[in-house]
Amino acid sequence: MKLVKETDSQRIKKVSDQEAEEAFRTILTWMGEDPAREGLLETPKRVTKAFKEYFAGYAEDANKILEKTFGDVEGYDDMVVEKNISVTSHCEHHMAPIVGTAHVAYIPKQRVVGLSKLARVVEVFSKRLQTQERLTMQIAQSLMTALDAKGVAVTIDAAHQCMTMRGIKKEHATTVTNYFLGQFKEDLSIQNRYLRFISK
Repeated sequence: MKLVKETDSQRIKKVSDQEAEEAFRTILTWMGEDPAREGLLETPKRVTKAFKEYFAGYAEDANKILEKTFGDVEGYDDMVVEKNISVTSHCEHHMAPIVGTAHVAYIPKQRVVGLSKLARVVEVFSKRLQTQERLTMQIAQSLMTALDAKGVAVTIDAAHQCMTMRGIKKEHATTVTNYFLGQFKEDLSIQNRYLRFISK
C-alpha cells in the first residue's frame, strides 16, 4: 500500500467567500458595530474582496514568474540593479500594513530575466503575511535559485504600522533589512558598490 504524504495546502480547510464574510460580520459585532446598518451591509463582501488582493501571493509561484529568461545579452555579466520597487505587505503578528521600498540586484551567469519579473517576485512574497526579515530572504533565495545567479542582493526599507499606529507609536520609524547571496556576500567590494547604487 502506497502512503501519500498530505501537503500543507491539503491540510488547510478551504473557506468559502460566504464563510469569510460571516467572520467579518462577527468582527464588526465584536467591535461594537451593527453589521446590519446601511453603511456596513456590503462591508464584509468588500473586505473579503480586498483581502483577496492583499494576500494574492499565496496563490502565486515565484519560480513560474522567473521561468522565461533571455540569453541574447552579448555576455553581459555585471550586476543588474532594480531600485525603488514599492512594497506593501502585512505583518503576521498584527495583520497591520508594512509599506516601503525594495531594491533588488543580481549578477547573471549567462541569462537575464525581464525587469518586470524582479518586481513581480517582490510582489508575490509581499502579498502574504510576513516578517520583513523573512520577506527579504525569500525574495533573494527565490532569485538566486531560479536564475542560477552568481549573486543576489535584496534590501527593504519599510514602515510597520504595527509600531507606527499602535503600541509604541513611533510614526517616523522605518526598518532596513539586507540579504546577500553568492558574490554579494563573498566580495565586499561588490556589496559596497551595490549599496552605493541604491543610496543615490
